[in-house]
Amino acid sequence: MAHPLRIGAAIPPYGAYRDVRRAALAAEDAGADSLWTWDHFFQSGAREDVAGPNLECMTVLAGLAVATKRASLGALVACNSYRNADLHADMARTIDHACDGRFVLGVGAGWFEPDYTEYGYSFGSARERVEALGEALPRMRRRLERLNPGPVRGHLPLLIAGGGERLLLRLVAEHADLWNCYGTPAELAHKSAILDEHCSDIGRDPSEIERTVLLEDDETALVDGYHEAGMTHLIVTLSAPDFDVAQIEQLCAWRDRVAA
Repeated sequence: MAHPLRIGAAIPPYGAYRDVRRAALAAEDAGADSLWTWDHFFQSGAREDVAGPNLECMTVLAGLAVATKRASLGALVACNSYRNADLHADMARTIDHACDGRFVLGVGAGWFEPDYTEYGYSFGSARERVEALGEALPRMRRRLERLNPGPVRGHLPLLIAGGGERLLLRLVAEHADLWNCYGTPAELAHKSAILDEHCSDIGRDPSEIERTVLLEDDETALVDGYHEAGMTHLIVTLSAPDFDVAQIEQLCAWRDRVAA
């Protein structure tokens, strides 16, 4: 299965919703194929302001589902620990209806301890969080099958993010329609090959899984390398508060040249 080359914009939910909405509309107008935000209760990462303004992921996506018209959208990624698996699936299905079938259910095992501590979730070990994700994924699928109405297009695409080579990538092989990771082109080529091995072990065609990568500003110059490594869906992080979409415009022009 050949996946088309696609460009996405990851928009941190930092600041006023009107600014996040403006960024999503600008990225869609610039040609982005997909729009994403992420699921933290604080601004996350060493370069971010933990005390800075931050909005909740799924309700932001519900708003963007109504505001946007063409691009797919989803969380990159929603944390499995923060919502009951059945409720998470129901929320995703409902947002899918709000955007007329453009939603991608993006989920990961979780990693940002301040979120867990502040909101009263058990952090546990990395292994425990991945095992919990493995238990949740079949529940999400069963709930999506039982919901009335179901997802708009019948099947709600599932994205799993992470690079753990033994446990996490096995879950990707078993459950995911899309896989997201980050790293250098060489690192992702290595992990992609391991994902292929997991697919072979369970008798799944690895080409069924769309390979996506989250890029920072200084990594966009390496897009040819990522593409050669098998990444067909390149997602650029827009920096708050300006959310400049110039790189989206440039990458969409690159996409169109490569696809021509």
